[in-house]
Parts: sequence; C-alpha cells; structure tokens
Amino acid sequence: MIRFWILLLGILVLWSDLQAQSRKESREMKFHRKAVDYYNASAFDEALAEVQKALKINPEHVESWFLAGDIHNLRGDADKAMESYSRAINLDADFFPPAWYILANLQFNNRRYAEAIASYRNYLRNTNVKPAERRRAEKNTEIAEFRIHAMENPVAFEPVNLGPVVNTAGYEFVNYLSADGEYLYFTRRTPSGQRRDEDFYVSIRESDTSWRAATELGHPVNTPGDEGAMCLSPDGQLLFFAACNRPGGYGSCDIYMSRKSGDHWSEPENLGPAINTQYWESQPAFSPDGRTLYFVSNRPGGFGGSDIWISTLQPGGLWSEAVVAPERINTSEAERSPFVHPDGQTLYFSSKGHPGMGEGDIFFSRFDPDTGWSEPQNLGYPVNTGADEVTMVVDHQGKYAYISSAAEGGFGLQDIYRFRLPDHARPLPLTYMKGVVYDSISGKKLGADFVLNDLETGREVVRSRSNAATGEFLVCIPAGKAYALAVERSGYLFYSAHFMVEGEAGINRPFLRDVKMKPLILDEVSVLHNVFFETDSSRLLPESLTELERLSAFLMKNPGVSVEISGHTDNTGPPEHNRVLSERRAASVYDYLLKKGIPSRRLAYKGYGAERPLSGNDTPQGRALNRRTEFRISGLD
Repeated sequence: MIRFWILLLGILVLWSDLQAQSRKESREMKFHRKAVDYYNASAFDEALAEVQKALKINPEHVESWFLAGDIHNLRGDADKAMESYSRAINLDADFFPPAWYILANLQFNNRRYAEAIASYRNYLRNTNVKPAERRRAEKNTEIAEFRIHAMENPVAFEPVNLGPVVNTAGYEFVNYLSADGEYLYFTRRTPSGQRRDEDFYVSIRESDTSWRAATELGHPVNTPGDEGAMCLSPDGQLLFFAACNRPGGYGSCDIYMSRKSGDHWSEPENLGPAINTQYWESQPAFSPDGRTLYFVSNRPGGFGGSDIWISTLQPGGLWSEAVVAPERINTSEAERSPFVHPDGQTLYFSSKGHPGMGEGDIFFSRFDPDTGWSEPQNLGYPVNTGADEVTMVVDHQGKYAYISSAAEGGFGLQDIYRFRLPDHARPLPLTYMKGVVYDSISGKKLGADFVLNDLETGREVVRSRSNAATGEFLVCIPAGKAYALAVERSGYLFYSAHFMVEGEAGINRPFLRDVKMKPLILDEVSVLHNVFFETDSSRLLPESLTELERLSAFLMKNPGVSVEISGHTDNTGPPEHNRVLSERRAASVYDYLLKKGIPSRRLAYKGYGAERPLSGNDTPQGRALNRRTEFRISGLD
C-alpha cells in the first residue's frame, strides 16, 4: 500500500510540474522537472541529484521535498525519507494528506514509536481514510503504545545458554521439559549438504545449571525424514509430534502419537481425521488432564493465518472433532507453538496478532472454568524483542523458562536458553507425585490408571497411566487445594489417597511413593482414604462422593465380588460409643451402595470401634490413620 501512495504522489508531483510548465518556469522547477523525468525512468540517483539542485535554490519547494522522500523511500534510506516527508508536511500539511500515513508507517517500521503515533493520529483526522488503512493505523498505534510502555518498564531477563552439550552450529528448538525437570526434549535441525534433517533429541539434567550431552530419541520416532514440534504428556507416556508428507497422511503435515513401553516408543500412529486435514497441522501440546490436545492449523474455519485448535480424547479412545480456540486467544494473524503448563490452567503461545514487540511474541493466558480464557498478556521486554519469538516451555514450579533464540553470541543459528520467568507470567504453583506401581504379592511392575479429582468439586483434574513395563508414574498436583487420588487396574482393588499442597514447603517437596496394588483375593482389605464424615457423626461429607462413586463403579465392573464395609475409630472416647459410631459410618457407605444399585446380598457392614488400629493412638498422625473406613473382599464367585 505504501508503494501505491508513492506512485500516487508521483502522479501528483508530475501534475504539479505540468501546471508549472504552463506558467513561467522558475529555475528550481527546471531542476525539479528533470528530477521527475529521471524518477519516472527509475533513474533514482540522477533524480536525487536534480531534486537536490532544486531544493538548494528553494528550500521551501514542497513538491521537491515530497519527491525526495519518494526517492529515498524507494532506495531504502528510511532516515532520509522520513526527514524529507517531514519537511514537506511542515511546509504544507494539506498538500498531500496521505503523506502522514506514509510517514507514520516508516516511523513505525523504524521503531520511532512516539513519532509514529502522532503521524497516525494526524492522518486519521482526515475524512476520506480508507477502512483498511484506518484499521492498520489504529492497530499500529496500539502496538506502538504497547512497545513504548514495555521498553520503559522492562522485565528482568538474564538468559543463560545451555551450552555445547545441547546447542550446536545448527538450530535447536525447545519442545518439552518433563514435569520433574529431569529431561529436556528438543528438535535439532542439522544442515547436511543440500539437505536439512530434523530429529528429536533429549538431554538429562546433571545439576541445577548443567545438562548431559544430548542423545537422539531414536527409532521409530526419528526417521530419515523430518520430525518436529514435539510434546509429551506430563506423565511421560505419550509423545505427540508433527511430520510431513508421510504415506497415509491427510495433508501436508499431520500430528502423530507414540506410546512408551519400558524405555521404548511404539510405532507412531496418525491421530486421524478429527485432528488432521488436507491442510497443515503441527505444534501439538497435551494438557495434564490426560484428555485435551492443543495444536496449530491453517485450516478454514479459524480467525486467519494459523490458529490454535483443541480436541478432546473420548472414553472410547477416539478424538473429538477439533474446535478453534476462542477469539480471545486467536487473531487474524498467526498463533503458534502452544505450551500447556502442568498446572492445567496456564497456556503459553506465540502470536503475531496481539500487540507485541516484533515479528512474534510469547504470551500467556489462564483458564477459569467459569469465565474461560483470560485476556492474553505479553511476557514483556526484553524477553520479547523485535525478532520472532516462537517456542518456550516452563518448568513445573514456574520459576524458569526455556526459550529458543537466535541471539548473538550463541553456538549456532538458534540456541536454547534458560531464564527466570517474570513474576507476572508465572503459572499456578504445583508439585508432583512419582513412584512405581507393583503387585503387592508378586512384586511385578504394573501399568495402572491414575485419576486426580478436586475433593471439593469432584472435578477430574488429571488422568494419567503408569508405564506398562516399568510401572513408573508421574502425576502433577496443583497447589492450594485438596485432591483425591485413585489408582485402578483390572483384577485389583483400587488404591486411594488424598493430598493437600500448601505453601512453599509443599510445592518444593514432591510426593515420592510407590503404589502397592492388591489383587482381588479373598479377605484382601483396602482403605477408603477419601471417605469423610462430619465430626462425631455418620453423616457423609460431600468430599466423599468421588470415592464412593469409584467404589460403586468397582463393584459394578466386578459382579462376582462381595464386600464387607468396616468402620474404625481411634481410642478417644468410650469404647461402646466408638463401636456404635464406626458401625453407623459403615452403614452410611452400605446405604449409599444400595442406592447405586449394588444388591444387598453382595454387601455387609460392621463397626469395629478402636479394636483394629493401624498405628499407635499416642500421636495426632496415628489417630488420624486409625479413623478410617475400609472394605474387605468377603466373597468371590
């Protein structure tokens, strides 16, 4: 559009020149006319020499200053072009009003933001402003105001290069950091003659600031072709990535998934037509809820450019039809590289459409179940610069981020750096639980399903699974709430526990424990850790519903199992009172199961009071362990 205005201004200058020829020609106009002739012949050096002669004779010749601005602009000399246009406008602002727009765009593109704002506003005072130019002027004004504020209020930013064990002379694009912070995954593009090969690599942390030499992820994920834009599920068991032009693909680039078994990855599988189309799909990010996939596509139906889309894994293992993320996230320009933090509520992404510092900036938005996604916030300057910031991941504590950058002084064309994340951009605090699942009798390592529920609301927060070969698991636990954890596997009693993560100590101290799964055998006992009663009462608290639903579902899935519900107390209070209270509590669970349709012939209940303690009653912790509800396998058909 600027070129259009330059050509239009050239026509106007030529018309002015012709008008002058009808009058007695002045000396400056003779030089100016020669300059126009050279200009029309694209002989810009000669044109500039003639126009300078005209301006030497008459420094207030408006047409010559406009022509000089055009020539400098087309020659790529922005400083002299801006100076010439400004001189012309100062001499006669009404001679050619669109010159304000040309000048403003030059000032904006050369980061003279305060001047650009003033020029855009002067242009917008005109009555005949084209709608497209009005939109651009208003948007650039908003961006300029943001950049002025950002540069006047910089955030702390001290990036540290991860060094030659990770970075090479090629490109390194950061993809994923494991929830425990031990493994860093990235894509490396290595120029190789005429061909550039992209593969996945992983580096293991040695200390807070050092990493081991990166190794290839290997077959079958890496191939002789290109792979890129990888992410893992927070439990480390699912790997999603983009690959292009593979046999059986749906479009130019599709998203694939691989499962981990032991230390090996399965053959990747295409995620199918609910996610992949004839267009471009890439840059997946998997939510810690174990169900939600975010990715980027340029398919129709979005807001423009490339957009962030969302699909959900259904109970039967199929993906839902993808829907575009709301307009609050997406814009008419390109959104890229989503990263969902393990807190499950903070989304980081790159955008060219929201007001930023350059080609693309990193933003973040938080999800609230009641109000949806918050207005995206820019990470700030100098995290974001005039360059194109695209990929960034954040550790589980939200203290450090890892970003790919082409900053000077690196080892290659694009390196990975670590920096302390600005306070305003930090995700919700969380910790994690990890360990091994195994058979309580044989010691065999087991694959099992993990479900984390918000105790207050019953809402499922995280779904995960332990490694089928090693039994290893990792579950992220957001801070500030109480959670019910259940571990389930067919042929076993379910395991339950609850957590409350509070304060810095809770966040910095992960839960490290192994899970013993008890087989379905006669007289095996399981504690219902997430069944709660009012004090000195048999009235069930609402927080118990998730656990009771799980027990009911367990009995529905195992129709040959009969159970005895037992209640237990500590030794506080009279023994008979404790026995009656424990029996009434067991009866409350029994009644709940009856209402859920479990036949009475499969159920029994009994109160044992303080007769069967699990721990001593001389400490608060011991008494808490003794106050419990259990179920015992009383029959197997």
